[in-house]
Amino acid sequence: MSFKESFKVNGENLLKKVKELIEEGNVRKITIHDKSGKELMSFPLTFGVVGAVFAPVLAAIGAVAALVGECTITVERDKEPSK
Repeated sequence: MSFKESFKVNGENLLKKVKELIEEGNVRKITIHDKSGKELMSFPLTFGVVGAVFAPVLAAIGAVAALVGECTITVERDKEPSK
């Protein structure tokens, strides 16, 4: 069973938030939408994909962050995060 959650962030905080989500480890997919709801990018995360393999995706997120003001990150998780 997957669980979805969304976060509104400003462009300058986008890359930082995505990195935090990746470090949590239970994220299956991240989708970034602009403030009008249009999907800007979406990428699946598989267990163990980090480092140099993920660097091009982080570079692309950095480029998107430079272009957008406010955006929404939607995260699909394997299970609901514990509070």
